[in-house]
Amino acid sequence: MRKSCRIAFVSNYINHHQIPFCNAMNRLLEGGFTFVETEPMEDERVRMGWHEEERPGYVRRYYEEPRACRELILDQDMVLFGGTDEESYIKERLEAGKPVIRISERLYKEGQWKAVSPRGLWKKYHDHTRYRKGPVWLLCAGAYVASDFHIIRSYPGKMYCWGYFPETKTYDVDMLLRQKGYGEEKIPYLLWAARMIDWKHPELPVETARFLKEKGLAFHLDIIGDGELRAKTEALAAKYGLGDCVSFLGFQPPEQVRGYMEQADIYLFTSDRKEGWGAVANEAMNSGCALVADHMIGAVPFLVRNGENGLVYRDKRPARLFAAAERLLRDRKFCRELGREAYRTITEVWNAENAALRLLELIRTVAGAACGEADCAGADAAESAGKRTADSAEKKTAEGKTAGGMAGSGKRSAEMPDRPGEDGGYAPCAPARVLSEKRANILYTAERHRG
Repeated sequence: MRKSCRIAFVSNYINHHQIPFCNAMNRLLEGGFTFVETEPMEDERVRMGWHEEERPGYVRRYYEEPRACRELILDQDMVLFGGTDEESYIKERLEAGKPVIRISERLYKEGQWKAVSPRGLWKKYHDHTRYRKGPVWLLCAGAYVASDFHIIRSYPGKMYCWGYFPETKTYDVDMLLRQKGYGEEKIPYLLWAARMIDWKHPELPVETARFLKEKGLAFHLDIIGDGELRAKTEALAAKYGLGDCVSFLGFQPPEQVRGYMEQADIYLFTSDRKEGWGAVANEAMNSGCALVADHMIGAVPFLVRNGENGLVYRDKRPARLFAAAERLLRDRKFCRELGREAYRTITEVWNAENAALRLLELIRTVAGAACGEADCAGADAAESAGKRTADSAEKKTAEGKTAGGMAGSGKRSAEMPDRPGEDGGYAPCAPARVLSEKRANILYTAERHRG
């Protein structure tokens, strides 16, 4: 009898953005999955509602049982590693030539110019480049990750699309869309939710509201969150006289934020390049919101097909943000169409279950020496689900619309367009294309919202 494949995910700590994926892996591997926490959760995250309600049985804590966890990491058929910069957790495994799949956000969130640092390049060589020909692969948690790693010549031909996979909820989508709107009159309802810090740009939803009010449009904007810029942002709203159309709701726990999303027509996602992924995009799209998002957010090129399941504006071009919001307020039918397609994108492609299934397929393909002889319990389910997703993608291609590309094949489309996020294989574990910042800037500058 063949053994069951054993896979460990080594990361800083488990949270509500990772639990759905980990649960799916544990179920598919019939208990052959372990999550190894390397550190306790920070107090700030706990205050934000990321507290541990109940630790899943597959979680082990390295900081409580280091010897047992070290042996477990070395002994697994495959190890997923990400969320911590401390390489010592997998050093012994790498030196032994055992397979590892890294999961990483951007290396250069502040700018790729930092790649010229000699000290930085040495560390990148030590952690990544020297394994370019070894049994090490990379899951890119963001559309610009592959470009960063391409600069340091790491993992050529071994980089794959990835992200974060918060809980995916299933709705009667027609009913969900009908209930959207603010107040009894159901006027257009905009939402923004994040920590109020500089790179989240809480001033932009306020500036958007000012623009829309000056246009004489009826709407309401709720701003959720707290942080160092809250007082300044509230003062800006007061200066513009927005008290009748903008509300500041302060901190809300994650489950309450999802409730607001279910009511919102439009979600404004205004972070800049420092937003490595942005799981709030998954959640808003799953809630049927029309997403309006900055193009430098890591999740955006993977999730959003501009004009089909959301609108994308060029980073540092707030006028594009304002114009996108105005269009959605004036054309509510179009707004609903975007929300419907956004919902399909998450429920059919970018969700934890599909990610887990496709990851097991990838592991069997790239690391056959480790898991090829093992009996991954999810093998048949993965093959079946992959076929169903491929059939769905083929159907939508025939209709002229796809949900994230050839989601079931794990291969690039034979005719892959240049425009990011459209019909080109952007699905979990599809090969990650090198989307440079320069190329993205050109594409999103030339992009026009399509009706």
